[in-house]
Amino acid sequence: MIINFSIKNFRSIKDQITLSFEATKSNDLEDYYIIQPKKGLRLLKLGIIYGANASGKTTILQALNFLRDLVLEPLEKKTEKFDFEPYLFDAISKNSSTFFSLEFIQNRVKYLYEVELNKETIIKEGLYFHKPNKALVYRRSTNVKKQLTEITFGSKVKISKESKSALIGNTLWNNTVLGGYLKTNFESTEFQDVIKWFKITLKPIVEPRTGLIPFVSNLIEKKEIKKRNVIEILKKADFGISDIVLRKENKKIDMNLLDFITKNSILPDKEIDKIKETGEIETLEILLQHAISKSKYLLPIEDESAGTKRYYEFSGILSLIISEKSILPIDELESSLHPDLVKHFLLTFLVNSKESQLIATTHHRELLMEKDILRKDVIWFTERKEDCSTDLFSLKDFDSSVIRNTSSIYNAYKIGKLGAVPNLDDYYIEFEDGNN
Repeated sequence: MIINFSIKNFRSIKDQITLSFEATKSNDLEDYYIIQPKKGLRLLKLGIIYGANASGKTTILQALNFLRDLVLEPLEKKTEKFDFEPYLFDAISKNSSTFFSLEFIQNRVKYLYEVELNKETIIKEGLYFHKPNKALVYRRSTNVKKQLTEITFGSKVKISKESKSALIGNTLWNNTVLGGYLKTNFESTEFQDVIKWFKITLKPIVEPRTGLIPFVSNLIEKKEIKKRNVIEILKKADFGISDIVLRKENKKIDMNLLDFITKNSILPDKEIDKIKETGEIETLEILLQHAISKSKYLLPIEDESAGTKRYYEFSGILSLIISEKSILPIDELESSLHPDLVKHFLLTFLVNSKESQLIATTHHRELLMEKDILRKDVIWFTERKEDCSTDLFSLKDFDSSVIRNTSSIYNAYKIGKLGAVPNLDDYYIEFEDGNN
């Protein structure tokens, strides 16, 4: 689980901001919101981020996704550069380094991971753990002139001299040490736990355009999530869907498509070799069964509405994050969904999940009317500062003169008392005369 995530000088984020999942002392909705992975630590299951367009909501999720890729997808050559931009509207920031700091829990152990980088190299990096006191796993710096990595290991970390040398050799100046570990053949509990957290617990960002239908359907087909659970979620959301039918079929593959799949590494090498040998690709037809007037009808999922397809995807990921520890970032949670469905989705997650977290951006301000289901410490706002950089603040930061327990958060946000809304001008436009 995430405790705190800090970002500095990444895209629209100039000054350091921190998204925190540490709960306040409030016992509101304690049973549904609070997880206690360690003694004295109370973490929230949910974080909801509001803000105007181009205020940086999505950038926060993208930063987390970037950090995940930084660890799990190390670059192969020293000459390769990282695909990101620092804050560009400032002469100093655009030539300065970017910084991430992430506190999280894995296997009941608290970790702190910090990394500083520019587009060419990892400048500094550190990993610490608490057992029970804070101790160093490793600290890394880069000799930029020589393009060489230097690593210091903590005394509590048991790694042989040969393994240390191999890890240093595999950690290019533009790789994290964790990325270097993925290329190195030795065993370490601390390294393995952290890699597992980034790979399995922290999920990639779900955007409005992210197509999860094949992903969810394959999980069902492989029995990695239970079909009846997905159907139950869909039924409770009033979609009238009584079954999910998956049909496998082999189809002849066009050589141009095969070339595209091969070049872009879309499928594992074994599957590509099988396709080349047979000239066929296995497809999965997805049909949703509707029970109407005691009759049952099958409809291909591509013929369903955008909302049905979106909630089919959400039902699958709900089943996943309820059944196993996961952290799921969702951008524009309300995309293609009725407001009541958004509320239903959140409540289903809160009531049924045990140790998962959901981080969502949204424009759905009517959700702020739901004082009986939301805690103040789960609500966050992004706002553009005068220099167009991103500021991040929490509803809990406002004192009682702005928000009282009995007041309407929705009304306060709507009229601008909380900030994080567009500063709109009047509706009149003075067009230039096209003849001049």
